[in-house]
Amino acid sequence: MDIPALAQSHGLSRVGARPGLFAYYRETWRRRRFAIVFAQSKIRARNSQNRLGVFWEILKPTFNALMYGFIFGVLQGDRRPPGFAAFVVIGVFLIEFFSKSMSDGARSITGNRALVQSLAFPRATLPFSIVIQQILTQIPMLGVMFIYVMALGYWPRWQWLLIIPLFALYAIFNTGVAFLFARLTVHTHDLTQLLPVVNRFFFFTSGVLFSVENILAQWPAVITVYDFHPIYQVLTIARGLVLGGSHTFDPMAWAVVAGWAVGLFVIGTVFFWRAEELYGRVS
Repeated sequence: MDIPALAQSHGLSRVGARPGLFAYYRETWRRRRFAIVFAQSKIRARNSQNRLGVFWEILKPTFNALMYGFIFGVLQGDRRPPGFAAFVVIGVFLIEFFSKSMSDGARSITGNRALVQSLAFPRATLPFSIVIQQILTQIPMLGVMFIYVMALGYWPRWQWLLIIPLFALYAIFNTGVAFLFARLTVHTHDLTQLLPVVNRFFFFTSGVLFSVENILAQWPAVITVYDFHPIYQVLTIARGLVLGGSHTFDPMAWAVVAGWAVGLFVIGTVFFWRAEELYGRVS
């Protein structure tokens, strides 16, 4: 008797078997409620031991903006961009979304080993929940960012509404990032030790604290590379929308961000899906 054929004829499937890609997407979407609740529980657990609780999610980027803004403001001198304080606030608050999606996404499988090995569900739910967690954290942070910007003399205008589609594209991009690093750390757990270095690299090279045009004026070829830098383009668009004035951007920046978001999401999810059967063996 062919046992696998008999099992299949009765609607049974192999435990941990990888479904087709679109079936996998559907199964992951069906678990979206679990992903949301899981994300909310992670936020509560992370802040439960702190007296200030979730306020630390706002205080940490605030302190970073003050510290890095002061240091880099002094170092740059007259090469600082206009409205430097607001420039730094937007950069520091928005880079947090990428940094946390990458670092926490990288641990989404290896950090939930018991869950992965004991229950049958699409493992993509875990990195997906990480991005949801960051979205839930980032929304109030955006509100605080706007308050800081207004305190620095920039008043609301209709272009601020365009932060919503920009944030949506940024979330799609970061989902792809989370999927990529979630699988990479399963194969090479030592990669988690390098994540702080990778995070710092992107923090200091994405134009968070300086104007690329001012600092790299002598290297126009490098500036051209930044035209296709996804995080830099997100920050450039955000500053143009919120600050206006001299903070202009090429409308093609939207196409660059959209291309990176869709492309990395597809690559990340397919890359993650192809190793679905391996995650239950994570050690």
